[in-house]
Amino acid sequence: MVVIVGLGNPDLKYKNTYHNIGFDCVDALAQKLGLGFDKVKYKALIAEGVVGGKKVLLAKPQTYMNLSGESLAQLKAKFKDARILVVVDDIDLPKGNIRYRESGSAGTHNGLRSIVSYIGQDFERIKVGIGRDISLDLADYVLSKYDKDVFAPIIEKVVDEIIARCL
Repeated sequence: MVVIVGLGNPDLKYKNTYHNIGFDCVDALAQKLGLGFDKVKYKALIAEGVVGGKKVLLAKPQTYMNLSGESLAQLKAKFKDARILVVVDDIDLPKGNIRYRESGSAGTHNGLRSIVSYIGQDFERIKVGIGRDISLDLADYVLSKYDKDVFAPIIEKVVDEIIARCL
């Protein structure tokens, strides 16, 4: 089984913001796989299905970014042997770059820090580069809207990467 988690904030005002790129990637993956987010469990919106004979669970934690570990802890407890992949924004990567890691530290990302504090560093992640606008406060930047035309092909690239690695 594979559990794929997109990080973000649940309120609609955060839709299409840099910090919600994880949600947007997992939404695009669900659409491509024909899965719908129709349950709330483990402090997350959940979509489940079987893809290529493999059980897949997609999750969008509803705890807000900085408490994402609460949801991951419940998912990890329920699906002890599952492969876990987290999709997250990264200000330290140039806009549009994608980086896969098998495990590692949280770096500067508070959502990853929360997850690491609950389940440790042993989970896979795909980091989506959002760059950084140094003229803006960090919080203002990550909560600002991205250009959908610019990020649509990036999100598609992330979806393809997830499928290639996990499904």
